Amino acid sequence: MLTQETVWEALKAVKYPGYTRDIVSFGLVTKVSVADGTVTVSMQLASSNPGAAQQIQTEVERILKSLPGADRVEVEVRQPASAKPAPPNPWAHQARVPGIKKIIAIASGKGGVGKSTCAANLACALAHLNARVGLLDCDIYGPSIPLMMGVHEKPTISARERLVPPVAHGVKVMSFGLLLTDDQPVIWRGPMITKTIQQFLFAVEWGDLDFLLVDLPPGTGDAQLSLCQAAPLDGGVIVTTPQEASVGVARKGLAMFHKVNVPILGIVENMSGFTAPGGERLDIFGHGGGRREAARQNVPFLGEVPIFMEIREAGDGGTPVVVSAPNHPAGRAFHRIAETLRQKI
Repeated sequence: MLTQETVWEALKAVKYPGYTRDIVSFGLVTKVSVADGTVTVSMQLASSNPGAAQQIQTEVERILKSLPGADRVEVEVRQPASAKPAPPNPWAHQARVPGIKKIIAIASGKGGVGKSTCAANLACALAHLNARVGLLDCDIYGPSIPLMMGVHEKPTISARERLVPPVAHGVKVMSFGLLLTDDQPVIWRGPMITKTIQQFLFAVEWGDLDFLLVDLPPGTGDAQLSLCQAAPLDGGVIVTTPQEASVGVARKGLAMFHKVNVPILGIVENMSGFTAPGGERLDIFGHGGGRREAARQNVPFLGEVPIFMEIREAGDGGTPVVVSAPNHPAGRAFHRIAETLRQKI
């Protein structure tokens, strides 16, 4: 039976031109009525663009005419006589990075959860699965990827005057840490970070890559927004530890990805328990917080990585544990997450 609820639900299939959101969630539909097989829909647009209005009206008519019982469809689209200039679109200058198939951001709400450790190990694990992988360290203030990947040489310059990233463990690596000398601090404001991230994307000889993993700094600041505005991301991974203090902040990272229309590929729970030499399991930071949050947010749970000294030792030594000890439980944990990630994307 044709009802107003049926019509409202059908209208959710109509996207606003150029956006992923539908006209119902945008609040453009002002009235819906159904009477004797006649469906009447009224809409009020904020834009005076006649092309958008015509496209919406055509799509609405097509959708409604396909509903059983809709013998007649009347669609009214109202627009302002003169619209104010549209605010600048922060995503207008997004561009795909030539040669890179998928860009995946590795993020966390807070620091100290092992995000860079996860990024380095997942990059190496994907390379082990015969993928062509790059790893970009966007933590301008505290770059740690060079240490974890064992890269110390500076990038060279190509004939096209682009940075050539060093290769470690089958992964192309770029980090601002490779351009610094010793313990030189970075004392920059936001615009400099924005420019640097754009250069790391488009002025580096990445070549052909299946995946570019981007290790983001903690939080939801300049680096995150600059990356999202520079290039469309194919997905985001949130790393958290099990305790609520970490999970609660990780929600902010999830919310950030939602706001900038980045698909959530899943949550990784790091430091998920410790097995003592006697075999006793100790949940130092709790257990299951990442899995519960994934269920609560209705996003995939990619897996958990327990605490192992081998992970820290491998990272400090410049050879991620998936490379130095692929058959160790820690190495296998990262390999499983990488396999799951590859399947999802």
